[in-house]
Amino acid sequence: MAQRNTFREDEELEESINLHDILRVGKYLQPYFGKVARILAVVISMSGIIVVVPYLTKIMIDQAIPNKDLGLLGMLAALFFALIIIYELCLRYRTVAITRVGQMMLKDMRRDIFTHIQTLPFSYFDSRPHGKILIRVVNYVNTLSDTLSSGLINVISDVFTFIITLIVMFVIDWRLALWSLILFPVLMVWVYVLKIFQRRAYRKLSNKQSNLNAYIHESIAGVKTTQTFAQEKAQFDTFQEQQGDVRAAWMKAVHIQFLMWPGVATISMMTIAFIYFVGVTHFGGVSVTTGVLIAFVGYANNFWNPVINIANFYNQLITCSAYLERIFETLDVHPEIENKPNAADLPQIRGKVDFNDVVFRYEEGGRNILNLVDFHVEPGQTIALVGPTGAGKTTIVSLLSRFYDVSEGSVTIDGYDVRDVTLESLRRQMGVMLQDTFIFSGNVRENIRYGRLDATDEEIEAAAKAVHAHEFIMELPDGYDTVVEERGSTLSAGQRQLIAFARVLLADPRILILDEATSNIDTRTEEALQAGLQHLLKGRTSFIIAHRLSTIENADEIFYIDHGQIVEHGSHAELLAKKGAYYRLYESQYAMIRVATGADKVSQ
Repeated sequence: MAQRNTFREDEELEESINLHDILRVGKYLQPYFGKVARILAVVISMSGIIVVVPYLTKIMIDQAIPNKDLGLLGMLAALFFALIIIYELCLRYRTVAITRVGQMMLKDMRRDIFTHIQTLPFSYFDSRPHGKILIRVVNYVNTLSDTLSSGLINVISDVFTFIITLIVMFVIDWRLALWSLILFPVLMVWVYVLKIFQRRAYRKLSNKQSNLNAYIHESIAGVKTTQTFAQEKAQFDTFQEQQGDVRAAWMKAVHIQFLMWPGVATISMMTIAFIYFVGVTHFGGVSVTTGVLIAFVGYANNFWNPVINIANFYNQLITCSAYLERIFETLDVHPEIENKPNAADLPQIRGKVDFNDVVFRYEEGGRNILNLVDFHVEPGQTIALVGPTGAGKTTIVSLLSRFYDVSEGSVTIDGYDVRDVTLESLRRQMGVMLQDTFIFSGNVRENIRYGRLDATDEEIEAAAKAVHAHEFIMELPDGYDTVVEERGSTLSAGQRQLIAFARVLLADPRILILDEATSNIDTRTEEALQAGLQHLLKGRTSFIIAHRLSTIENADEIFYIDHGQIVEHGSHAELLAKKGAYYRLYESQYAMIRVATGADKVSQ
């Protein structure tokens, strides 16, 4: 799993190429084996043409030209022309077909990583820069494009050409063939040494790109805070620092990468020169005709070009290995919460909730966040959870929605343990509203319909009216068809909350969870919302977490949570009469209101 860090810290990677990750790419190639087989047939035909051409050249030089055989010369010329046409047609088919297969593989890989990310727990996103997650889905997958589009199949073609060429060379003259391979060990050493430095360089480049992406994402998300404190210069300086790291890492990787091709090309030219030397001087007892010598030079090119292509593919493989590791690393993150093998669908519920001596800790052996929490809620009751920050209120409702699993005890709904039912059937019957309401880009109607995708326009408007959102929506330029920006930036915090209330009401959940859902609503909006909120709560089992006590005074029961335990519980009037923790909280909050009200009167 990726190391948890910030944009300033590099993620760890393996020190060598992970063959297991490379072999896993075969899973994405498997559905297209039929297409790949046809491409390979074309590729092998092209390799055959490449091998035949030098031999035809030999016949032309050794037989047709010396004997002035115009018929043979014309036949060879026609054959050359036909082979060129066939080769070019095959080349076009290979290019288009390989690209299509490669893009389909990328689509499947991008689909899998996106789908998998949707199943990961909140803790995964809370502990990692979102930019480092995003770069896996977009940049890293896109970087694999060339390798998957052409590299895998082309390297098969090159290996086939290499082997056939080598066989033909040994058949024509085994002595000259041996001399042609004299520098091959030098090439192997060159490739081996470079790949060590190249792997390190691309690993560093991958880290720096990930860091830059994380910083850009963070900067865009926090641009309002940056402008508020006039820290644009500091942000720019940090961006330049991160960008400089990427540039330096990129240039180093490129310098090392481009040592590969010149080295192979130099060895290739030295080999061709040596072939001429051996053929002309009859070195080592080699005696060949001019046609054989010319053919061998052609075969040497056919021999070294695949070697160069294979070396370049190895370059790509080193680069892709670093990115594949990140991609498969994300795919290998096991969801903490998933369905049991025999999980059943939760039937339509009434809304009876039981916490049975629940103990919860985030890590095995860690401290208890909840300690023997035990309560029982009847269908249709409204329960309010209050208490200091970090007391465990949100943890309780997270266990109910099964965003986490209990460490000890059980949570049941209508007698069903939430761990024994499917997540979809559980969460489909729940409505959850958080303090930070998310509004998707699109129009207002689409955002409300997100609660139930098959809802009619009339049902959407009815839900908006029930929570008093209809009035402000109709004042927007295009009413329900008004397009809102990403995260609802063109709406006020209160307006976003009202749209979210309508969305939840439209889903018609049996259990409703409001986690500080009214904290961003102003007093005027809150007064208008109270009637709609009562409509929202009616007939549902509801859990409300709120610091603003005016929103929970009508709750059937109020739980005061502190240090992971229910310190006291009862109705609003009962808890005030006890003059305990809730009473002190209530008094301190209204004392602040009285002070603020008094200050307003003095200012007037």
